[in-house]
Amino acid sequence: MLKESYPYYLANEPVFANQDLEVTNKYSGEVATRVAKADAATIDKAIAAAENAQKAMTAMAPYQRKAVLDHCVKRFTERADELAKALCIEAGKPIKDAKGEVGRLIDTFRIASEESVRINGEVINLRISERTDGYQGMTKKVPIGPCSFISPFNFPLNLAAHKVAPAIAAGCTFVLKPASRTPIGALIIGEVLAETDLPKGAFSILPCSRDGADLFTTDERLKLLSFTGSPDVGWALKAKAGKKPVVLELGGNAACIVDEDADLKDAIDRIIVGAYYQSGQSCISVQRLLVHKNIYDDFKQQYVKRVAELVSGDPLKEDTFIGPMIAESEAERLDNWIQAAVKAGANLLCGGKRKGAMLEATVLENVPADADVNAEEAFGPVSVLSSFDDYDTALVEANNSRYGLQAGVFTRDLYKAQKAWDVLEVGGVIIGDVPSWRVDNMPYGGVKDSGLGREGIRYAIEDMTETRLLVIRTP
Repeated sequence: MLKESYPYYLANEPVFANQDLEVTNKYSGEVATRVAKADAATIDKAIAAAENAQKAMTAMAPYQRKAVLDHCVKRFTERADELAKALCIEAGKPIKDAKGEVGRLIDTFRIASEESVRINGEVINLRISERTDGYQGMTKKVPIGPCSFISPFNFPLNLAAHKVAPAIAAGCTFVLKPASRTPIGALIIGEVLAETDLPKGAFSILPCSRDGADLFTTDERLKLLSFTGSPDVGWALKAKAGKKPVVLELGGNAACIVDEDADLKDAIDRIIVGAYYQSGQSCISVQRLLVHKNIYDDFKQQYVKRVAELVSGDPLKEDTFIGPMIAESEAERLDNWIQAAVKAGANLLCGGKRKGAMLEATVLENVPADADVNAEEAFGPVSVLSSFDDYDTALVEANNSRYGLQAGVFTRDLYKAQKAWDVLEVGGVIIGDVPSWRVDNMPYGGVKDSGLGREGIRYAIEDMTETRLLVIRTP
């Protein structure tokens, strides 16, 4: 299903330098394939190539960049089954979720193709006083230059795409470090990009160790760093990045409020998906559930029954909903958090058992506010139930977090929806659905410890371009 080995991509070319990086099947634990691993010297060559190629990349006409992105859409569509099965193996992602991510990969490149030919400037009225009479101004967008991208394990295709696709649309060369646990998807993207007419050196995709990746952050030839991953790592990279702008897409422990007027069946249907799709390994997974006291008992009974019925097992099977976590160490970490919460007085309503990297879908209630499973990012198949009797109090509780990525609110009250938008300290408020909902052209990002900046193709292009002003004086 996977090839025996994969190269890295240096200056658009595949290089089978070694087979030093083992990629495991996350369900069986066996080595599935081996990947070439880049060292610091290779990374330095990649950055030099990106710098040298930037002039040619800038000179590409928008329709030429669009053609590159259109080719990717075509080839990803043709290779959709291969990409989905690779995700199942390297990420342990259930096949239905894997197919969904491949669809989003294609969407993301399609959106970037559309945006590549409408990166516009504006005409500015400078005649604001007698002194400026005879002057006119206009702006255009120019590529910021070579970019550095670091992508995470949980969406190996689409979160890499959210960096790569807008860079091509904007005319930026780039070097990409995919997550070492899940590099295959990014390398297949590289294989497709190598088929295009991008200038020599326009891209490099280099799996490497975290210790060897310092140049991705510190090298001054790179003009922007975009990182998706954990808050501790992200903020540390920002501190080391020097003068370059930094975009950070970090963690969350998303809250979802279910008010008393919600359609209970619809809310539960959506929350099951939001909390447990791809085993909860999403930064906008539903983690904290705040349910109105008047419907709390009915919600709890129905919700716990549904969660307990979720099918766990081999991610390649169509009926599997819960697959393995990315590593046994991560499953052990979250298991310890669950057990610590129970010891501190939480009620375990279902789940809570672990075997290797497999952790049962778990629901807790009465969890202490300072318990890790409530206060930190769980990043696994667990949700925490609590009740409220006052909507404003629920909004305050939702804000009681060091994170602020997205929040969901199930209410039919227009005024309550508006208040949530006004009050919740998050990057996005989703009404009538879970915080886990995302479409790839919307602005996506967080506040507080959830990061800086926004992704979503048009918004990423803003970060990857600079405004250049032209002023013309008519004597």
